[in-house]
Amino acid sequence: MASRWEELERWMEGQHLPKGFEVIREPDWVEKFVRGLMTKALPEASEVIKGKDTPGITETEQSITVQFRLPPGARRGDIGLYVREDRLRIVDRESGNRTMVPLPVLVQPKVCQAAVKSGILYVKLRKRRASKQYMEHYIRW
Repeated sequence: MASRWEELERWMEGQHLPKGFEVIREPDWVEKFVRGLMTKALPEASEVIKGKDTPGITETEQSITVQFRLPPGARRGDIGLYVREDRLRIVDRESGNRTMVPLPVLVQPKVCQAAVKSGILYVKLRKRRASKQYMEHYIRW
């Protein structure tokens, strides 16, 4: 049985879209597109998501920086930082609270700089480069 993604790909192939629509196959582009649509459709929900305690994310060409306000009185060893290519997880070991921070782009999890200044955790991550290499695959006939 075909997956829903394969069904979508077959449907897209039948739509005869103009050249340049190969970008739709890139998951990062699709995620940003859907996130933009959701923000336009539900602006009040996006305001709730952008509350006071949500982390700030700044992006440059090669890296992203996440700023996260730590709980008052947090000390070295109280906070755990875990990095995945698509998100951060910040764990308060004292209270057991966990915060998941989805990242706007894929990053290299092994390349990370983290520091605390004035009660704010700054996490700098290097973006993962898109592969420009084509992979040849067998076609079943």
